Amino acid sequence: WLEVGDGVLVRRYAELDLSIGLVLGPTGCLVVDTRGDEVQGAELAAAVREVTSLPWTVVLTHAHFDHCFGTAALQPCQVFAHARCVAALSAEGELYRREWIERYRQQARPNLADALAAARLVIPAALPADRDEFSVGGRTVGFAHLGRGHTDHDLLVKVPDAGVLFTGDLVENGAPPAIGTDAHLAEWVPTLDAVIDLLGAGTAVPGHGDPVDAGFVATQRDQLAALAGLVAAVRAGEITTAEAIRRSPYPEATTRDALACPN
Repeated sequence: WLEVGDGVLVRRYAELDLSIGLVLGPTGCLVVDTRGDEVQGAELAAAVREVTSLPWTVVLTHAHFDHCFGTAALQPCQVFAHARCVAALSAEGELYRREWIERYRQQARPNLADALAAARLVIPAALPADRDEFSVGGRTVGFAHLGRGHTDHDLLVKVPDAGVLFTGDLVENGAPPAIGTDAHLAEWVPTLDAVIDLLGAGTAVPGHGDPVDAGFVATQRDQLAALAGLVAAVRAGEITTAEAIRRSPYPEATTRDALACPN
């Protein structure tokens, strides 16, 4: 565990370079995301128990499998997410599972494929739409959806007394942002403007990679803005795909993902 603020910890995992959050309060704790299967979730639960014996609540930043298919290993407990995350997991959770089972098998990683296949999918409860701050374990934590980007339901978790903001995959460090078919590339840019405003001088914890500051988020925003401009130019017939790839701030695979994104 790395303490990034008073009573706010991050644990990094090699698989997908995932970052998991833990917020400690006087009577309980908050776990931010749960990893990608029940084996991984059980490892996380044991790691939390190395720090605290207090009961936990879980919040999920978004519906992609690597952030939430470990939830069953932390049951019984309350599990919350944005309302559209609840809808996405209900409608698309099994699709996310199948896609990554196939990917792991193609990578000759059968243990991960089998663990994901066996993971029980837990559907979270929707956070109340009329509240943005909650007391979790006796500590005030803020939840915010600032706009579409990586998905249509990206949830940020702010610990105001520690100056820490968990961003989910709206921000990634160490690899380009993941742009799937459920991303909203053009809207991602103003959403990151709002993230920067919310973060201020604090510490941002990306969904993957080391903690960062507002300057890092601004750089990613600018790169995504450049990429969105290239995608728009290709769709308008102003430049070719090859030209967009050549001029992109990101590798070819990321640029092609952006070009294939329907939103």
